[in-house]
Amino acid sequence: MTDTRSLDRSRWTTALDGHQYEAERLPFSYLGYDPKDDVVIVAVGGRSSRFPRSTAAQGAAPEAIDIATVDVPEAAVRVLDQEDPATLITFFPAAAAR
Repeated sequence: MTDTRSLDRSRWTTALDGHQYEAERLPFSYLGYDPKDDVVIVAVGGRSSRFPRSTAAQGAAPEAIDIATVDVPEAAVRVLDQEDPATLITFFPAAAAR
C-alpha cells in the first residue's frame, strides 16, 4: 500500500474504534481491536432496512495493522496475520441519498 504507516500494537484499539463509512460497498458498522482475545473485528450492515443484519468478521492474532489515508483514492486498513496473506478493508464515501 502506498503511503501507509504501521501502527504500534498499543495503538490498535484506539486507531480502529469508531468512524462511520462504508466498507466493501456495504454500510460500515464497526472496526475495532479486542486486545483480550487478540482479534480485529469488522462489522458491516445493521444500519438500514436495506441491510438490516450486521455481519462481523474476525481476524485472529494480527501481526501488523497498516492504515492508508493520505494520497490514496479511498482510505484503507490492511491487517496482516499468521495464516492469511492480508485482509484489506477499503472505505468508500457513502452514496448520496436519492
